[in-house]
Amino acid sequence: MTTDGPIRLLIVDDDAMVRAGLSMILGGVPEIEIVAEAGDGAEVPPLVIRHRPDVVLMDIRMPGIDGLTATETLRRASAPPEVVVLTTFHADAQVLRALRAGAAGFLLKDIAPGDLVQAIKKVAAGEPILSPAVTRQLITHVADGGGGAVQRGERARGLLGRLSEREREVATAVGRGRSNAEIGRELYMSVPTVKAHVSRILTKLGLNNRVQVALLVYDAAS
Repeated sequence: MTTDGPIRLLIVDDDAMVRAGLSMILGGVPEIEIVAEAGDGAEVPPLVIRHRPDVVLMDIRMPGIDGLTATETLRRASAPPEVVVLTTFHADAQVLRALRAGAAGFLLKDIAPGDLVQAIKKVAAGEPILSPAVTRQLITHVADGGGGAVQRGERARGLLGRLSEREREVATAVGRGRSNAEIGRELYMSVPTVKAHVSRILTKLGLNNRVQVALLVYDAAS
């Protein structure tokens, strides 16, 4: 995602004090424009249609429609905004589900203001703010066993089977947390070629970002 003007931001949190704090931190940043706030996930879809935010800061736990459901709804829409999940927990099953649904990453609510601003800028520029290595750590803490894991593994292997051999090599490298430059050195490709492979992988598999590729690679190996 690229934006010509300020990054249009929607803040979603049921705690009015949290919303006020985020607005205070981000309202004075020239590159960011807060277009709306919401206190419930049910408010999110109409606000997104009305204000067309580039990024949504989404609280994961809210009464009524929670942030997970709202994220899944948004990411199924055409041309959705990027979603960054706000949470108080490092390892949380709901956070993992939000990442599987296409969230660009998660931030802890006690994040430093400067880091929050940089994270929003990165997401607006199309970069995930959660590395595959951190994703795997999260999975290790909260992944469930049994039929769910088995079904995800079968589905993941089926999806990866749609890729060419070279694309699978790139996907595997993404799953190991490698950057485009690192993948290029490992596989003897130029960075533009790596980017082209990643774009084709996302298109073929119907995924939104590299975090989802990493999750898929992890599921396939489980």
